[in-house]
Amino acid sequence: MTHRPLDQQGTTDDSVAPMMPFLEHLEELRRRLLKAGLAIVLFAIAAFVFAEPVISFLIRPLGDTPLHVTEVTGAFYAYLKISLIVGITAALPIVVYQAWAFIAPGLYPSERRLTLPIVLASTLLFALGAAFCYVVVLPLSLRFLIDFGGGLFSPIITVSSYISFSGFLLLAFGLSFQLPILAFFLGKLGIVDSRMLGKGRRYAVVLILVLAAIVTPTPDVFTQLTLALPMYALYEGSILLVRATGRRN
Repeated sequence: MTHRPLDQQGTTDDSVAPMMPFLEHLEELRRRLLKAGLAIVLFAIAAFVFAEPVISFLIRPLGDTPLHVTEVTGAFYAYLKISLIVGITAALPIVVYQAWAFIAPGLYPSERRLTLPIVLASTLLFALGAAFCYVVVLPLSLRFLIDFGGGLFSPIITVSSYISFSGFLLLAFGLSFQLPILAFFLGKLGIVDSRMLGKGRRYAVVLILVLAAIVTPTPDVFTQLTLALPMYALYEGSILLVRATGRRN
């Protein structure tokens, strides 16, 4: 993705790559998507081999609650699900790099040198989001949902349903913590600025609540708020980030 910024005299900055035709943009996007997709597939294949210890780690928040398999293919599909989740997680630095490499030619040379910090920051934010979910949100959500019946019911939790629940929740928190990175991208491209984000707080609150209700795998308000509150804090942090790093022309 390329564009040619203008300097203070309105002339084109030659330090930026020349403009690419639209079809070349599409071809470049296709190559970047293929590389990101291939990374996810390769990591997922590797994760399938080590799925058993990953599942053992993932079920720790359950404590003594047993897991069951109710279908012949239940265990196999559980391995596939956990492999895909690990593949997406492990490939995130490559995916972020491909996204940054796609827009980098349209930025100034000083901005292109931010590739490594961007990849490292994105990886760290995803890890923080997933860790927050695993340590705090997942145990509390499980305890709330399993004990919700007040002892009237004896829950039978399948391996497949638990991996879908916990894996999707971990991905949701990890990806939601990418909000500052997304705001940084949009700020660098000049699409948003800190004033726009500040004025949009009331709409952001509604959007965050709706998004939390959509991406969390359960309808309970407790789990949704545990995602919505950190997302709003990240939104406020994104305003400060865009104010400090966004385009000023």
